[in-house]
Amino acid sequence: MSRNRVLRKRLPADLGGARLYVTPDAGLRFWKPGLESDLFDFAREFVKPGDTVWDVGANVGLFSAAAAARAGAAGKVLAIEADMWLVGLLRRTSAGLGTGNARMEVLPAAVYDTNGIASFHIAERARASNFLATVSGQSQTGGVREAVQVVTVTLDWLMEQTGTPQVMKVDVEGAEASVFRGAERVLREARPVILCEVQDASREEMTALFRRHNYALYDWESKPRQTVEQTTYNTLAIPR
Repeated sequence: MSRNRVLRKRLPADLGGARLYVTPDAGLRFWKPGLESDLFDFAREFVKPGDTVWDVGANVGLFSAAAAARAGAAGKVLAIEADMWLVGLLRRTSAGLGTGNARMEVLPAAVYDTNGIASFHIAERARASNFLATVSGQSQTGGVREAVQVVTVTLDWLMEQTGTPQVMKVDVEGAEASVFRGAERVLREARPVILCEVQDASREEMTALFRRHNYALYDWESKPRQTVEQTTYNTLAIPR
């Protein structure tokens, strides 16, 4: 019943109330009335007017749209998503953003440690669990619905093409270590604030990477927020 269904939602009023096109095929929570996400809180706290923001693994664009509202007309948002069906929803949302929002550009690609082509798996269950074939995927995938070929790009290459990000969200279902292997210049030169989902298999490498680039690590889900010695499932990384 959820597959290929499109629902219209709205951002919270303090984030401009723009219309978003979402799908319960990406997560059953979208059947519920209203729209809530801790990604809205991340945008509220860290995205400032005029910022350039990257949403790596944008899915239906909750963070992208919220960031566009916060960054304002002088800002720029790049929503990166490999699932072409979700790309269509992102473009519909982008087209409906008001003139007071940042320009929200949609890039149909996967981020990886090399520029090239890779196999990308569409999850049998929620499309939010889609994953590159080089990683095992999560329990929520429920198997593979379809395997497609996608273009891959590195974050360092993206910075050369599009400019320097101030804020970045990364949710790539287990491929985060590969993503950041291709982001040495981004971490060294741009030094954005980062919210990243980190799976257990990537935790040690991700911790070492952030430490090497002098980032302070926080558990995003802890209230009040606390520093941590290792990356957590939802890691907030702030340059010192």
